[in-house]
Amino acid sequence: MAVDSAILAINAGSSSVKFSLFSRDGRNLLVSADVKGLTSSPTTLNYTAFSTEDGSSIEETEDQEVEVKDHEDAFKVFVEHLTSDDREDKKVLDSGDGVEVTCHRIVHGGASPEPLVINDETYKRLDDLSDLAPLHNHPALLIVKACMKVLPKSKNVAYFDSSFHTTIPEHIFTYPVDPSLAKEKKIRKYGFHGLSYSFITKTVAKHLGKKLDDVNIIALHLGSGASACCIKGGKSLDTSMGLTPLEGLPGGTRSGTIDPSASFHLLSNSSDMSSKAAKELHLSKAEQMLNKESGWKALCGTTDFGEITKKAFAAKPDEMCKIAFDLFVDRIIGYIGSYYVKLGGKVDALVFAGGIGEKGEELRAAVGKHVECLGFKIDESENGKAKGKETVKEISAEGGEGEGKKVLVVKTDEQGECARQLVENPPKFD
Repeated sequence: MAVDSAILAINAGSSSVKFSLFSRDGRNLLVSADVKGLTSSPTTLNYTAFSTEDGSSIEETEDQEVEVKDHEDAFKVFVEHLTSDDREDKKVLDSGDGVEVTCHRIVHGGASPEPLVINDETYKRLDDLSDLAPLHNHPALLIVKACMKVLPKSKNVAYFDSSFHTTIPEHIFTYPVDPSLAKEKKIRKYGFHGLSYSFITKTVAKHLGKKLDDVNIIALHLGSGASACCIKGGKSLDTSMGLTPLEGLPGGTRSGTIDPSASFHLLSNSSDMSSKAAKELHLSKAEQMLNKESGWKALCGTTDFGEITKKAFAAKPDEMCKIAFDLFVDRIIGYIGSYYVKLGGKVDALVFAGGIGEKGEELRAAVGKHVECLGFKIDESENGKAKGKETVKEISAEGGEGEGKKVLVVKTDEQGECARQLVENPPKFD
C-alpha cells in the first residue's frame, strides 16, 4: 500500500548520489537508492523499496546501467523509477506530489549552524559558497534546482555538513594568516562530513550505553572524499578538512594536504620563484588540478579504492596502487595519533565509516597494526565479517592493552540523519 506523504533525503557526493525516502514521521524507510559511477563508468542505479506495512523488501534493482552525465540526470533517473506507473504493485508513493519535504545534504554552509529553507534568495547564498566545495555544493544545487522543477510541491531544506563542527575552538579553526583578511574573506577551518559524524556519534553512544556528552571517539569517514574527526564529549574538537574539503586526507580526485607551493611548481614552467613567474600561475588551474585531477585518479588512473586495494595485494602487486594504499594508511594514522593526544588518551572507540571504511577489510587491518601501540587491537576474524551491512559492527580483539578501547565499523546514514533532524526540529516554512 502506497503512502500519500513522505520525506525525501538526497546526498550528492563527489562520485555518487544517494536517495532515501522516509514516511512523513521519519520512522520508516520506504526506499533506499543510489546512482554510482559519476566519475568512473559504468554508471549504475541501485534501488530497493520496502513494504509500508511490514518493512520487507518488495523491489530490488542492482547495478542497472543508466545513461547519466551528471548529478541532475541522476536525480531525474531516480524520480522516474520512483513514480513509474509500470511498477504499480511496487510503488510506495502515490505520486511525486507526495514528497512533502526534500532534505538536501549541502557540504558547505559557511559558519551557519542551522538548517536552511531553500528559496530563490537562500539558493543564491548557497551558490556563492560553491567555490569552497566545488565537488559537492554545485552538484547538490543542480539537484535542488531540478527538484524545484520536477517536484514543485515539495519544500526544500538544506542540511549542512559544516554545522557539526561549529564547536571547534577558535585556536583550532584559526589559520595563521593576516587576521583582518581572514575575517573579511571568512577564511578559517570549517570541516565537513558533519552529518555523518553526527549520526556516528549518536550511534556509538547508544552502542556503548553512554550519554552523548560522555563519548570520546576518533571517527574516520573514508570514501571518495575522506576525513577524520576528533570528538570529545559528543562534540567536534577537530577535523582534518578545513576551509574546503581539499585539506586533510587524499581522496578519489583530491590531493589532500600538500605543501601549498607545490601547485606553483606543478603548473609553472619557470624553475625560479620570481614574482614574474608567479604571475603566470592561474589559481583556478591549481584548484582544478588539486580537486579533480589528483588523489587516486592521478596515482592509479581510477577513483575506485576497492580496485586499487585488489591490485595492491595481487600476487604481483601494482607499484602505484601499493604506494597509494600505503600513503592512505600513513595519512590516516597521522590523524589518529594526533587526535589520541588531543583526547589525552581517553578514547572510547576508533570508528571506521564511509564506503571504504565500511568495506575496506585490508585497509582497516593495515591501520589497526599501526595503532595497536595506542591500545586499539583488531580481531582478524571479526574484521573479515564486517561488510558494511550492520549499523554497528565491533571488530575489537578482547583482552590485552586495548581492554576497553573499542574498534567499530559503523554504517553511516547521512540521509537518515537529515530526516531525523527534520522531524525533531522542523524548520519554519513561509
